[in-house]
Amino acid sequence: MNAPLVFDNVSAGYGGRFRLDALTAEFAKDAVTGLLGPNGAGKTTLLRAALGLVPLAGGHVFVQSRDRAEWSREALARAIAYLPQGSDAHWPVSARTLVSLGRMPHRAPFAALSDSDREAVDDALARCDALVFAERRVDELSSGERARVLLARALATKARILLADEPAAHLDPAHQLRLMELLREEAGRGAAVVVTLHDLALASRFCDAVVVLNEGRVVMSGAPHAALSDAVLKEVFGIEAWKDQASAEDRPIVPWRRI
Repeated sequence: MNAPLVFDNVSAGYGGRFRLDALTAEFAKDAVTGLLGPNGAGKTTLLRAALGLVPLAGGHVFVQSRDRAEWSREALARAIAYLPQGSDAHWPVSARTLVSLGRMPHRAPFAALSDSDREAVDDALARCDALVFAERRVDELSSGERARVLLARALATKARILLADEPAAHLDPAHQLRLMELLREEAGRGAAVVVTLHDLALASRFCDAVVVLNEGRVVMSGAPHAALSDAVLKEVFGIEAWKDQASAEDRPIVPWRRI
């Protein structure tokens, strides 16, 4: 079991209703894996199940080849960084202070930041183009600026697994592209990056692999253009897409019409 994050026949959900139904999937290191599917397909539940925030009704989640149930909460927080869907913050603290929370799993309670902590915070702020407003209060930032700060908090953890739930939702086009570049950089550093997306163009352009979910099950997984075939787009999303036939495998997939 070489993949850092593995789901083996996992069923999970809320209030007696399964959002994941005997789901099996692997998420590789050194790769950005896009998690795609319609609303309610189970994408967020999958990420939360990896973190132990959703109880499993069956199956196992393995983190770095160990059953997730064997991990302490503190160790799991060092192994997996999480950027939740719709995460926002309107706190009267500086952006730098908020990003420094990403170092909490590496510090004793109430301990001051170490030199390595401060270096990690500065690096994360710089990579997210957020150093320029690092000393401003978070509640004075725009929604796009806050989104970049929250991503920096996740990057500051320097975890080997990064889970990001719809991180592009509040970003302008330029920063959406920068976001995906950052995720690829994290993968280049050896991390397993899992990102939920609704944007097929971003997924097909930047992801190394795609897992398509529908009704809590994996419909297809593989390279983006194989997983997002015309048949899958029709069956799962009810759309036809435009694909630039003149370019290579990184050509974007653009939703074109509903079926």
